Amino acid sequence: MNAFWTTFAQLTLNGIAVGAIYALVALGLVLIYKATEVLNFAHGDLLVVSAFAAWGMITVWAFPFWLALMLTVVGVALFAYALDAFIIRRIAGQPQFAGVMLTIALAFMIRGAVSMLFGPESRNYPTPWSNQSMQIAGLSVANLQLVILGTAMLVTVILFLFFRYTLLGVAMQAASQNQLAAYLNGVRVKRVNSLVWALGGVTAAFAGVLLAPITMVDISLWFVTLKALAALVLGGFGSIPGAIVGGLLIGLIEQYAGVYMPDGTKDVVAYLVLIGVLIVRPHGLLGEAHGRRV
Repeated sequence: MNAFWTTFAQLTLNGIAVGAIYALVALGLVLIYKATEVLNFAHGDLLVVSAFAAWGMITVWAFPFWLALMLTVVGVALFAYALDAFIIRRIAGQPQFAGVMLTIALAFMIRGAVSMLFGPESRNYPTPWSNQSMQIAGLSVANLQLVILGTAMLVTVILFLFFRYTLLGVAMQAASQNQLAAYLNGVRVKRVNSLVWALGGVTAAFAGVLLAPITMVDISLWFVTLKALAALVLGGFGSIPGAIVGGLLIGLIEQYAGVYMPDGTKDVVAYLVLIGVLIVRPHGLLGEAHGRRV
């Protein structure tokens, strides 16, 4: 294998690992949006909370990584449930703009609270796979990258089985398609919506805890939400498979742009893709087109 193909293969592996994180974040966003029609701009701040909570448990309280991971997932899920039950639910029936502004306000409040509690400086924490790598077909692959990819695949499969084969999963799908019809058929829509927010919190927690050792535990971790939004638009807004495909594609495009395109392109290419998709194919790769006659 010559140098070009070795580099290309290495970039592909890196892009898939990064894209898996984007896909997890996008998956949480689309779950909440489909259920409640609220685009949760505070979703990235749940990643921030997850990363700082894991750092505190691992480095300050000396918890084992797996225990810290599980406690973080449960804690963020409960926090997301409470956000919907006590705050988001109050704007039910209001225009979508109200939900956008409310979640933006929540995002700033959460970010500010984390900054006041932990301080603005960056930090890191060890994982069982820190500084470990393996050789696959001559390529160097960090063990943490494989864990991220495996976790994203596992969460996706579990969610698929949950929505397909459990009564609660079917109820969530029914509520996301028609809340009134679901309510008339005995579905407790408000509670179901809060549980969907909790599921979104689970995906955010996994993404935050696994991404933080790579990018550092920092307030700026919320920026990953912007990449996830680009992934949603690329894959098809409102499409769960589209969120996964879009996340992986954005991860790959970023990696290729960092090597094969001019300096600085990697930082903006996701947003260039977002603009291009909105112009050429507004419903994305896997989304459904909804035309409006004027």
